[in-house]
Amino acid sequence: MSKKLQVVLSKSVNKLGKDGDLVEVAPGYATNYLIPQGIAKLASPGIIKQVEQRKAKEQQRILAEREAAEAFQTALQAVGRFVVRKQVGEGESIFGTVTAQDVVDAIKASTGQEVDRRGVTLPDVGKIGFYKAQIKIHPEVTAEVEIQVASL
Repeated sequence: MSKKLQVVLSKSVNKLGKDGDLVEVAPGYATNYLIPQGIAKLASPGIIKQVEQRKAKEQQRILAEREAAEAFQTALQAVGRFVVRKQVGEGESIFGTVTAQDVVDAIKASTGQEVDRRGVTLPDVGKIGFYKAQIKIHPEVTAEVEIQVASL
């Protein structure tokens, strides 16, 4: 049994790792394929230190994004209710439906901040009234807001 070699990937390799990852591979795989193709570099103490610093910066960036998302979640919940106005017919039924874009527009009008419409989850809205909507701000942060559907 030969020992494994540590290499730093210069490109993403399927089932091995992403660009900048420190991985252990068989010596033959490293010397015959990865290094000659320019896909990886042999890991030295200096390169390992750079990889660790890059990972630490990435962790800080992810943490800052999450904190910003949590602050926005708190701001959305502080506002409490967003009003969406639609044309109303008989029996308090609305014409059409309330879309995620309608909710995004109402949030932008109230808070001035953008929300991705693909992250908005709405129940079926067919009448005027109050509804709960889920807004995914960050992969780990979801806010629940109240939507009031009112007549024009």
